[in-house]
Order: sequence, then structure tokens, then C-alpha cells
Amino acid sequence: MSQKKIVGVTACSAGIAHTYMAAESLEKAGKEKGYQIKVETQGSIGIENGLTDQEIEAADVVILAIEINIDMSRFIGKRVMRVRASEAIKNPDALIESALNEAKPYGEKGTKAGIAKMGKTDEGGFFQHIMAGISYMIPMVIASGLILAIANVYAFQRDEAGRIVEWGFDTSTAMGELMANLFSVGQVGFLLMIPLFAGFVANSIAGKPAIAAAMIGTYIANDAEMLGSEAGGGFLAAILVAFTAGYLVKLLKKIPYPKLIQPIVPIMLIPLISTLLIALFVLYVVGNPMASMMNFLYDGLTTLNENYAAAPVIIGVIIGAMVGFDLGGPINKTALVFGTAVFTDTVAKYGIEGANFVPQTATQAAISVAPLGIWLASLLFKKKFSQTEKVSANSAFGMGIVGVTEGAIPFAAQDPIRMIPAFVAGSAVAGGLAAGLGIKFYGGIGSPLGAFIGYIEQPIPFVTWIFSVMMGVLVTAIIIGLTKRKVE
Repeated sequence: MSQKKIVGVTACSAGIAHTYMAAESLEKAGKEKGYQIKVETQGSIGIENGLTDQEIEAADVVILAIEINIDMSRFIGKRVMRVRASEAIKNPDALIESALNEAKPYGEKGTKAGIAKMGKTDEGGFFQHIMAGISYMIPMVIASGLILAIANVYAFQRDEAGRIVEWGFDTSTAMGELMANLFSVGQVGFLLMIPLFAGFVANSIAGKPAIAAAMIGTYIANDAEMLGSEAGGGFLAAILVAFTAGYLVKLLKKIPYPKLIQPIVPIMLIPLISTLLIALFVLYVVGNPMASMMNFLYDGLTTLNENYAAAPVIIGVIIGAMVGFDLGGPINKTALVFGTAVFTDTVAKYGIEGANFVPQTATQAAISVAPLGIWLASLLFKKKFSQTEKVSANSAFGMGIVGVTEGAIPFAAQDPIRMIPAFVAGSAVAGGLAAGLGIKFYGGIGSPLGAFIGYIEQPIPFVTWIFSVMMGVLVTAIIIGLTKRKVE
């Protein structure tokens, strides 16, 4: 019997951890079964380990573990099975066998491949489009945040006792002027981040013709001066504009244009019409109401934090629990987006000294708790982990220490009833402690290493942040140790 040949593509919505974990799981499972397998990844860095036409032609089956739309023209006539990236991580063995036995040839519209109907422009729902925007936004958030953090170190003027007495740059010195300019660069990144996010949400819905309308409309929705308001509409306005632009363009694409003008429809006509309509929609319909609503929301959050001592703790606990619940899924990413949105929007409105750090600090404190909790539990409760699980726990440590919460996914998939409550509890503790102790996370890595890589303002340098995160890790580890069954 000839050796089975399998090719695949993995691509999660964010384009980070799930993409590569799914590829690794498929390749490992395929090789263990004695199959010849090659998996292409389409992550935030682009296409890697790309499939050639010859490899696709020779394959017995194509496995698509994807959560975004990809070019399907390469796979016409091939047997294709499509699932979510998480399925390839949870049970790659069953997925491979299912694909070999059940995959159907991909061809005309309506042909089914796994869970999705192929041949349509849009296979996803609300969260898939949001995640597509986030995947393009993340590099800009990280780059801009770290630049702001580096510059901000030089912005705090201290007295002889080391106490912060003033915030601002001393531009009379060469270093002060350089850091003031770098701070402006970081602010530009945060200014462009929201339109970029909206542009690629719209792109996920309707393709490239929707990008212009979404980006321009979102920029207007966040320009307080153009709107004549106190603040912009923030991320909520970006989401509204992106979806409106995306579905408007989908509608415009369905119009039967005369053949004479069809070549200019996607590059000129649709972008022009959609941008004009979206701009008017923002300026005269939703711009000011959205700005007023966001202004009310951020003022309310600030008032809560200033007047109620327990408010930061409660917000931190809720945000932290969300981060630990689905490990990079929609709820986790909603918390991350909310934290980033509150920070960037309040920086734009009040300046860095008046920004609301609570949600962002809580998300970053919680983000590494689940994988590090698994690792610690494997050390403290060795009899409850098999040798294979201990190896996986070490891998989880590698991901957790650099702030990648997805490292805990294999354990959550294997035993969700015990693992998820442990992850949620520990993450909530870390988020609540970090917020309650008054820590301010400007940028860096959301793990204990964040105390050294990035900039975090805290009551006791280094100690407070590491204490908050490690308390969450310890809680997760103890719950896992108390609830996990011993290995037979």
C-alpha cells in the first residue's frame, strides 16, 4: 500500500499561536501514522512552508484548519476538509482519519468541505471578522506600545528622594528631545491602529474594495476636531464603521455593472462610492452620538476608579477571568481589545498622565497565568501528570513566559471541566491584584518577564508585578493539583 500524502493549511484569526500549534499538531500526528504530510502556515508573519502546485496535485487530501478566508483556487478538484484551527490542536489524529475517509472534492459553489461551504466570499461571523482586524493591529500595538514605554521612562521627573514630581520631557537636552519625538511616534501608532483595525475587519467581510471606506470613516469617527466633540468614538465606532462599510461594499459588488466599466469597479467605483457614503454617514449620523457615548463610558470608568476603592479590583477580576476563560478565543480577545481601547482612547483624550490603565493592566497580568499555572502544577503535583503531559507543561512554560496564553490549550482541550475553572480563577486573581495594587502597564510582555522587558509603573519596582502574576499562577496550580486525577 502506497504511503498516504497529506497537505494542509493552518491560519487562525489572530495569526499567532493557534496557527503554528495547529500545524505542529497535524505534522506530528501525520508522521506518527506513517503518512507524508506538509502543512503551510498563514500567520501574522505571512505564508511560511508554502505548498507547491506539485505537492497539492500529489496529495490524497487537503486539510484546511483555518479561521480566515484564503485563496481556494489552488485546491479545485482536490478532496478538501475544512475545520477550525482549534480542532487540529485538540484531536489531530481523528481529524486526519476523518479527512482521508470523508473529505469531498472542492469545486463549484455550494461544495462542502468539512464544516464550511466553500466558494463564498465570507464564511465567518462577527468574531472571525473582528479577529481578522486584530491580527493586523497587534504588531502596531506592540511596536507603538513599546516605543511609548521606552520614551515614557524619561518623561517622569523625580526629586532627590526618587519620587515622581512631574510628568514631561526635558527638551533642553538631546536625550529629552529624542524621547519626546519617540513618544510622538508611539502616539502616531496608536492613532493609526484603530483605522487599521477597521480596514481589515471590512476586508474580511468584503475584500480589498472595503478597506478605504472603513479606514477613512474610522479616522473621521475618532477625530474629535472634525466631529466637533470632546473625544472620538473609539473602538466601538471602529467596529460599527467597519461592519457598515463591509456590508455596504458587499451590496455594491452584487450590482450588475455594464461590461465597459467592470475593470474599474473594484479599484475606483466601489471605493469612491463607499468612502463617500461612509464619510457622510459618520459625519452626519453616528459620529457625534458614538463620541458622546464613549466619552460617557470613559468618564464613568474614571469616576468609579477614583471614588470607589474596590472598583479597580472588581474590573481587574472580571477582565482577568475573561482572559483565562477561552485562551485566545473570542472572550479572551474581547478583554484584550477592551483593555487596549480604554488605554489608547483615554491617552488620546486626557494624555498619558490621565489615562485609565486598569483594564489593560489586568489583561496583561492574567495573560500568562494559565500556561505558567500548568507548568507549576506539573512540578508541585508530579504524580498527577504523565510523562507526555510533563513535556507539554514545559512547552506551556515557554509560551507563558513570553505572554502567550494559548500554551494551555492542549490541557484545556483534554480536561476542560477541571482546567478551565482553574485558569479562570488564577487569571482573575492576577488581574484583580494588579489593578487593585495600582500597577500601570505601559507596554512590554504580559508575564513575570514584563517587569524587566517593557515599562510597568508599580509601588515596589519589579516585586509588585511579579507578585501579582505569580499569585495567579499559584492559585491555578493548586486548583489543578487538587482536582486533577492521578496518573494510573
